[in-house]
Amino acid sequence: MSDPSLKLASEFPVPDRAQWLALVDKALKGAPFDKKLLTRLFEGIVVQPLYTNEDFPTEGDPSGFPGAAPFLRGGLAAGAGTEGWAIRTDHAAALPADVNKAILEDLLRGATAIHLRFDRATRQGCYAEPEAWGDDGIAVQDEADLDRVLKDVLLDLVPITLEAGVGAIDAAAALANVWRARGLRPKQARGGFGIDPLGTLAAEGRAFAPLAECLDRMAEVAAVTRHDWPQVRAVTVSTTAWHEAGATAAQELGIALATGTAYLKALTAAGLDLAEALSQIAFTLPVDCDQFLSIAKLRAARLMWDRVADACGAPELARRMDLTASTSRRMMSRYDPWVNLLRTTVAGFAGGVGGADSVVVVPFDAELGPSDGFARRLARNIQILLKEESSLDRVIDPAGGSWYVETLTRQLAEAAWVEFQAIEAAGGMVAVLEDGSLAARVAAAWDERTQAIAKRKVPLTGISEFPNLHEAPVERPAPDLAALQTEVACRAAGLDLPVPVVTLDPLPRHRLGEAFEDLRDAASRFRASTGAWPRLFLANFGPVAKHTARATYAKNYFEAGGIETVSSGGFATAAEAVAAFTASGAKIACLCGSDSSYAEGGAEAFTQALKQAGAEVVYLAGHPGENKAAWTAAGVDEFIFVGCDVLATLRAAHTRLGVCA
Repeated sequence: MSDPSLKLASEFPVPDRAQWLALVDKALKGAPFDKKLLTRLFEGIVVQPLYTNEDFPTEGDPSGFPGAAPFLRGGLAAGAGTEGWAIRTDHAAALPADVNKAILEDLLRGATAIHLRFDRATRQGCYAEPEAWGDDGIAVQDEADLDRVLKDVLLDLVPITLEAGVGAIDAAAALANVWRARGLRPKQARGGFGIDPLGTLAAEGRAFAPLAECLDRMAEVAAVTRHDWPQVRAVTVSTTAWHEAGATAAQELGIALATGTAYLKALTAAGLDLAEALSQIAFTLPVDCDQFLSIAKLRAARLMWDRVADACGAPELARRMDLTASTSRRMMSRYDPWVNLLRTTVAGFAGGVGGADSVVVVPFDAELGPSDGFARRLARNIQILLKEESSLDRVIDPAGGSWYVETLTRQLAEAAWVEFQAIEAAGGMVAVLEDGSLAARVAAAWDERTQAIAKRKVPLTGISEFPNLHEAPVERPAPDLAALQTEVACRAAGLDLPVPVVTLDPLPRHRLGEAFEDLRDAASRFRASTGAWPRLFLANFGPVAKHTARATYAKNYFEAGGIETVSSGGFATAAEAVAAFTASGAKIACLCGSDSSYAEGGAEAFTQALKQAGAEVVYLAGHPGENKAAWTAAGVDEFIFVGCDVLATLRAAHTRLGVCA
């Protein structure tokens, strides 16, 4: 038995915050506390370096209990449940036969749920030219195609969710018919139809009918689903399109809440009671490699939905949110895609810790084309390792009680509630979609983030930090769609295809590294046409210990834009540097030395010598400070340092080197 009188570490004095701050000031050596130790998120939240019990209420526990309102600690009393969260795999290969093969492979090796994304051009209505059919998902037009996709899948055991955009209602009917044809009883079918007219309008800029009619038809399907397939949810609220357009976590949550509220109104207006309506709505939220923010996002989503449902008068159990976490494609990179394995592992971990009911881990090669079996295996195994070896799903609310996570969850929920109220005050989701005001706010948030990315305040490993120009690329061949397109065209000729009646500008789809990857693409084309990368000479001077730090910084800086850096070590004299520069074949150069070396005349001497040798542009690595005027007069064209606009510098360098965008 434990000794109640035993107090661990009782012999040590208990420090207070003032003592800690005194030690911090000593360590900072006069540097400002706010600048060095506070982190400001794009959501407007300031993250402190230390959280204590002073940041958490001293009376009671506002987070409640698992499986009880406000559902911060999860929707079930047993945490993730006896089987843990569902390992859901996403399928979007063009050919039904290929998808079926991948599905069976996933299910045999650990997946427990399947998500199907249908091609925009072919799904239940060919709105695009035939050449585009099958390049954006599974080419499914009818029940027969879907039956081929799900061949040999035990549908009474495997939940199936759909993402079919404007064809969602027809896709729902096709899946229901497949279930019936396979002899499933009503309670055996599980999954979701994914009807999300507002999300589809945001992502694609179109709908199958006027929005009011879309919502009415969605509600009709939900009512039928509730009766015929009681374990299936007809409606999905997905913030994926908004996330990929650049929304902050607070904006995403506000959008999710406003969209869910709009759907709840439509469902109850169609005759479903409140509990029935709530049971028909599922949510999908992206999670990224900001681990703690992603955990807080999922916890805050449940808290906020509970508040909305409670305000509507729903019983407690009906207020539980059905939540899928999908790893963000916005964070994925095309160059150095192996780093995506780290990103998706962190994001998948956040999804599990955050209490998602199901988690989708996107394969590391998803931005390069159809994922191969190896990539899909790694994506599955990330979740299997988290569950089977880390036992993450056996812990109820692993982040619960963390003063930081609890505080961040509350702060994020408060910021998101402001976003939700702003949308509702403007007339609701339909109004802000149609007038473009919400898209404009999201675009502004993206602009703010891109400025931080441009200055490398948001580092992207393998893209803006530590790029490797000589790494062998990962290539994924495009599928042969010629036969498929011919078949689809013949079948479509006999179909009465609906025409979308609502057209808006769809949200743009962004990735964090896209601007740097555009530069790398341009440099790769330059290399293909000339036989060599665009090149910059590193004019390192002084001993290795004096120039290595800035030479490494400059190498990473310029190679992030596809500009190869060339150096022959450190140079004792300007004449040695000029000889090496001439031999390198480069047109531009960057001085790399220490502050003392620059101040002792090295900056002026090396710059002038390089300019006389034909250097069209000379950069200097380091902040010039009060020496800027003198060094500029000596011929230095630009300065590179922490906090400068890296993208602007690299774009200008491309122009000077003749690298076409």
